[in-house]
Amino acid sequence: MYQALKNVTPTQQVGLLFSIVFGLLLLAGLVIFLRSLREFEDADASARHSDEIDNLAQLLKTSSLLVLVFWVAWIAGDTSRLVLFGVGSFFALREFLTLSPTRHGDHHSLILAFFVILPVQYWLVGAAQFNLFTVFIPVYVFLALPVASALANDPLQFLERNAKLQWGIMVCIYGMSHVPALLLLKFPGYDSQNAFLMFFLVLVVQTCMLVQHLVSRRLIALGKPASLPRISQSFTWRAWASGMAAGSVLGALLTGITPFAAGQAFSMAFIACAAGSMGHLVMKAIKRDRGIPIWHGGDKSVTGAGGMLDRVDALCFAAPGFFYSVRWYFGL
Repeated sequence: MYQALKNVTPTQQVGLLFSIVFGLLLLAGLVIFLRSLREFEDADASARHSDEIDNLAQLLKTSSLLVLVFWVAWIAGDTSRLVLFGVGSFFALREFLTLSPTRHGDHHSLILAFFVILPVQYWLVGAAQFNLFTVFIPVYVFLALPVASALANDPLQFLERNAKLQWGIMVCIYGMSHVPALLLLKFPGYDSQNAFLMFFLVLVVQTCMLVQHLVSRRLIALGKPASLPRISQSFTWRAWASGMAAGSVLGALLTGITPFAAGQAFSMAFIACAAGSMGHLVMKAIKRDRGIPIWHGGDKSVTGAGGMLDRVDALCFAAPGFFYSVRWYFGL
């Protein structure tokens, strides 16, 4: 299969990969539909089965949405691709800040975040200004935002308000911007194939999160307690290890579409999965602190994933860790 992939053009390779992924998603959808037709005489068993089907359907919907977004990003031009991810960052940051209290003194900082910091960060990515876009937010923005808040003459909860905004910018803008930045890495003999790195990152991280979620639900159904119940009612270390193993092994299996050797692909997938899964746990802790089940508000969904940020939080943490690990190891 790998040899066949190497004999076609990069565009054909990407198209074939997407066809395989979409085919697997359609197959998974068919399996879920057939399972939904099963009937139970016992009311409790029927309710549990319905809950499981809804849960699987939500997971499939999330995975399909991520694959669709990255397919659109691939067929779009460079500018359109950056705009697409920039829009994703905009809505993710909007969700983060909408459910966090703000004051009148934050208005200038919020305007800077949405209409200055966000477009400048993506412009730096598009211009391949590696040395600047890596430090623009964690250095210059983190120093500038408190100044803007201080000039608003509002000291009430000053530290908390600025920390909240800085954290949202770091996750939703800085983290997300490193996904299209993968297309800028120049590997010898790997020209025009960097889209595979995006697919690699998304597939291994999403596989890790799916396996972790499914195993944790099964363990909890068997009466196993959550490992961190005050943060997450579904997180268990056994499920986390299962997700890490699945994502890392998948990374090794995808060696042929990357510039990595098998051991390198396994290691890079492990780093991405570790960053993504732990980042997802961090975002759950923030939601518990805010007293919300999902980022867009409203009633609790089956999976606890209902908003834009719920769907991409793991990727926002995984992308920088993966990007800098690859760039450092290969000296790019």
